[in-house]
Amino acid sequence: MAVDTLLLELGTEELPPIALDALSDAFADGIQRGLEAAEIPFADVVALASPRRLAVQVTRLADKQPDREVERRGPALAAAYKDGAPTKAAEGFARSCGVSVDQLIELETPKGTWLGFREQQTGEHIQTLLPGILNKAIAALPVPKYMRWGDSRIEFSRPAHWLVALYGRDVVAAQALGLTASRTTYGHRFHAPDAIQLGHADDYLSTLENAYVLADRQRRRERIREQVLAEAEVQDATAVIDEDLLTEVSGLVEWPVALTGSFDARFLEVPAECLVSSMQAHQKYFHLLDENGTLKPLFITVANIDSQDPDQVIQGNEKVIRPRLADAAFFFDTDRKRTLESRLPALNDMVFQQKLGTLADKARRSETVAAFIAEKTGGNVAHAQRATQLAKCDLVTEMVQEFAELQGVMGHYYAARDGEPAEVAAALEEQYLPRFASDTIAQTPTGKALALADRLDTLTGIFGIGQRPTGAKDPFALRRASIAVINTLVKGELDLDLRELLTLAAEQHSNLPKADTLVDDVLTYMLDRFRSWGQDDGISAEMYLAVRKRPVTKPLDFARRLQAVKAFAQRDEAAALAAANKRVSNILAKQEHDGSTTVNAELLSEDAEKTLYQALENRRDSVTPLLADGHYMEALDALATLREPVDNFFDQVMVMADDEAVRRNRLALLASLQALFLEVADISELPQ
Repeated sequence: MAVDTLLLELGTEELPPIALDALSDAFADGIQRGLEAAEIPFADVVALASPRRLAVQVTRLADKQPDREVERRGPALAAAYKDGAPTKAAEGFARSCGVSVDQLIELETPKGTWLGFREQQTGEHIQTLLPGILNKAIAALPVPKYMRWGDSRIEFSRPAHWLVALYGRDVVAAQALGLTASRTTYGHRFHAPDAIQLGHADDYLSTLENAYVLADRQRRRERIREQVLAEAEVQDATAVIDEDLLTEVSGLVEWPVALTGSFDARFLEVPAECLVSSMQAHQKYFHLLDENGTLKPLFITVANIDSQDPDQVIQGNEKVIRPRLADAAFFFDTDRKRTLESRLPALNDMVFQQKLGTLADKARRSETVAAFIAEKTGGNVAHAQRATQLAKCDLVTEMVQEFAELQGVMGHYYAARDGEPAEVAAALEEQYLPRFASDTIAQTPTGKALALADRLDTLTGIFGIGQRPTGAKDPFALRRASIAVINTLVKGELDLDLRELLTLAAEQHSNLPKADTLVDDVLTYMLDRFRSWGQDDGISAEMYLAVRKRPVTKPLDFARRLQAVKAFAQRDEAAALAAANKRVSNILAKQEHDGSTTVNAELLSEDAEKTLYQALENRRDSVTPLLADGHYMEALDALATLREPVDNFFDQVMVMADDEAVRRNRLALLASLQALFLEVADISELPQ
């Protein structure tokens, strides 16, 4: 069986830059799954792409499927013959195999003897299999939006112009999207527009690089990074490289050339975030900072051409960015003519959700909750109320309507300019923190109160009208909101009861269809987020379940218990004690124990049960104050010393004694053991 390199390339008009990586990965994945399904051996599948092409290289690909022996089973032997002659069942099976009955064999199985047939099946060649694999992979691509071109009814993300399919030096006879495969590819649209004939699939990357195309996505991305950093160094500045922007720029160019341009320093009077948003969103520029972290009137653009006159390219970009920055300056100047407070009436006309009212309604509801949180956490109640009132006012400003990503940021700027307290102004930006699971939380007490109140209002409102998330649908980002609330309470060390907060938030709504079960439904949903919340920190599903069995409604307390169980699970005693607790649970459930944990010491007769009883009493005395102070890790460390007396008890004591009083007393002893552990978590859920 020979091996060689396979190359597949689909040439198109410029593909959507944001979707390029996803399309490339999906194309490579589709080809790989097709080859695996066909059982064709290969070494590696490499995804390659540039704005004008999706490509896949498969190294050390076998030229055919391996030959294999195929076994088919027919009717049972008892049904295959009657009076020594083959039945219609046997004859029909033989015909389906293309042989006579006397060429069939007998197959012995645990369920009896069957008529069967074995044949050596020759593997199909890659030339035969690849067309189907290729078309299936293209059909499965996650195309964001289809289009047609010319008179054809064929649809794809962009017009497709050429198709390369090479196995080693040989063209694979394949067709896709109305194209016939060949060895003809194309380089850079301007630097190398003529057709290029590929001699071998291994020549692809080097041939394209000679034609001013870097088809290796990662290499092109890093080339851009290196060039941007080098340009910044020349300017004695620091380039800020946003990874999402870097990915998008990499999807826009085939031959990156970084160039530095400048803009009028007067635009620096506009908040830096506004200028950066304008440069990134509209022009895909990287911005530069000076040694103090202040924005410099410079930008770096990445051209898709190695121009003989780079100054002309730079001037063109400077000409384009000038009106963009002028727009940002105009929006800023216009917005500053009014205070945030003067925009409050406009919130009455902005619908938050049809059944839940306007943003003004949302602010009024959230104000009560934010004030409660501020009072509970030692914050400034007046600040919390004021911040909640102004929280959404920047949504009706010119700047935020143009650059939605600046919501909160502009509220901070405008509130500070209006003379609002510094903490109120900061809270207007902090209300959106954390934006994702690993993001920082609000730092000010007012910011925490606002961030929590706003999300709790959304959660209770959306659940209350019966639109809780289902499957992959979560239009109001309630999963993210739940994680944000948990992170704020845990990382902010706010010892607040989630049930109490949800109850208050729910009371601010009126006429919610799901009001009767609302608090319990949202509470359950939010606490269930802990299942994934600690995964990156090594919290397993078993650890989560151990804590979830407890009626814990304070996220900070829940998180501390999780960490305690995680630490306990690493101990040598953990598995044995988990098994013992599981055994205790089963015994108590089977005997329908009344739940009593009161032990009569006078009824203890065996040394092992006396020892366990005394150990429990000693541990209870030391553990009780630890539990009261929330020191769950130390409490479980103390309880870990019970392993030996617990093991001895089960080895030496008959729980189900004939004497009913003794039996009940021993059950109470086990219930006492279980209850002590349950003060932290149900460790019977841990691996045993």
